[in-house]
Amino acid sequence: MKARLPQGMGGGPQNMNAMLKQAQKMQEEMNTVQADLESREHDISAGGGMVKIKINGKKEVKSISISPEIVDPDDIETLEDIITAAVNEAIKRVEDTAAEEMSRITGSLNLPGLF
Repeated sequence: MKARLPQGMGGGPQNMNAMLKQAQKMQEEMNTVQADLESREHDISAGGGMVKIKINGKKEVKSISISPEIVDPDDIETLEDIITAAVNEAIKRVEDTAAEEMSRITGSLNLPGLF
């Protein structure tokens, strides 16, 4: 007994070639977007703008700027907390931007570990 696939399922060599071309086009688009994302820089601030971080799309911190008013030698912990929050927010922004841009290409396709 032969199993019959519904119309459009299986499809033979033409369908496979079309799928491969579509996947190849998607890969090219993803490579272009990835390069664009890596070249972008994001400016993040925390502590009411007292700490500013510049980070690129590769998650490399390019600079940290600390306002002198926030530096209190008797309260280093607050400064450390603000810097930590700013770095975490910067990384999250890069990841969220990448996910948003890639979802435009992949649609609802879930490709874990891709970027």
